Amino acid sequence: MNKYINQANYFAKKHGVKLSVISSKRASMWGETQIRTVFKLKISRKGKSYTFYFGQSIASGDDKPSMYDVLACLTKYDPGSFENFCSEYGYDTDSRKAEKTYKAVCKEFAAIERLFWDILDELQEIQ
Repeated sequence: MNKYINQANYFAKKHGVKLSVISSKRASMWGETQIRTVFKLKISRKGKSYTFYFGQSIASGDDKPSMYDVLACLTKYDPGSFENFCSEYGYDTDSRKAEKTYKAVCKEFAAIERLFWDILDELQEIQ
């Protein structure tokens, strides 16, 4: 295992983080035409959980995502205001798609903050 995978596995073991696959299907994501495996996952810690969809990389095929794959992709920083989010990621502030994306990112960050509030700085080191 490489150091990134080891770091994520150590973090999960140290803090009692569990990752469960609820289901999977072949589908497109983010308006792409390519089909990938999309997993419905649940990450849990200290009696709290967050359920979400995770699009596996096309190169990884049907492989179950690792703890590293998931922890590295989570929204670990406050997205700030809608205007700042759009500026940071190149979205047009008049775009409905940008607003939908922003709301999804805010929802994910709130869930991650709820699960990892006391160790968020350590989670942010997993990239």
